[in-house]
Amino acid sequence: MISPDGRFTGTIKCKDKELVFGKKTLIMGILNVTPDSFSDGGMYDTPEKALEHAKEMVAQGADIIDVGGESTRPGYTPVSTDEEKARVIPAIEAISRELDVIISVDTTKSDVAEAAIKAGAHIINDVSGLKADPKMAKVAAETGAAVVLMFNRRYKEDADRNFQGDIITEGVDYLKASIDIAHEAGITDDHIITDPGIGFGTSRVQELALTSGIMQFGMGGKYPILYGASRKRLVHMFTTDNPDGKYVDNVSIGLACTAVSSGAAIVRVHDVKNTRQQLDGCDMTVYAYNIFAGQ
Repeated sequence: MISPDGRFTGTIKCKDKELVFGKKTLIMGILNVTPDSFSDGGMYDTPEKALEHAKEMVAQGADIIDVGGESTRPGYTPVSTDEEKARVIPAIEAISRELDVIISVDTTKSDVAEAAIKAGAHIINDVSGLKADPKMAKVAAETGAAVVLMFNRRYKEDADRNFQGDIITEGVDYLKASIDIAHEAGITDDHIITDPGIGFGTSRVQELALTSGIMQFGMGGKYPILYGASRKRLVHMFTTDNPDGKYVDNVSIGLACTAVSSGAAIVRVHDVKNTRQQLDGCDMTVYAYNIFAGQ
């Protein structure tokens, strides 16, 4: 089913759970269990701290908790598979024991993804779009996990860093190739979420274009679109006169609402509470055809 404006509505299967779209924007709360994440490195680096923050985000309105064990910020230091597992698996186990919430694992490594699914995760959030690890698609298909496929210019070998052409066409073509990989492995469309890849090898101008043209990443309403600009460089472009970062989350929320108005179905954020409050108003317009029809 597609809404009147072309956005995805319906369900996405996530192992033994489902994400339902059509009445509100879903929120993916960010839970970094890394020492070097650009925003909150080291704050949630024990299972106990991770669980408490997950509980807080769920209480504030998070529909998904996205657990990441390797920073993907510019200039990040890669970590081994064993180190990444040691970071994310205890956190996922703790959350899955205590909370009835959909859990996503933010990784490009198939071994980490497989262990995370066994520990209780339901979604594989692969920032390479299944292109970093040739085994990743098979893991997703065999476990029944949903996959987030991201457009990532860092994994595009022929990407022109000074590219001034149609970034949306480039991104859509990249994701079509990722979807082909998914299909070949046996992943069906009702397990796929797309992401335009804000901050992954793109300029600030390109990121604004991706935000305004985000609906095209749903491939005609076939897939729900995830948008993640929270606290990224795009946000800081609008807060240059605010060195203490006071307005970073305000701008992050503004961009999230813009993306939702343009077609995003999920937003990945740090500040769940205030994002949910702002989206409640935005959703009354975006999903009015369902809300006021009593569907």
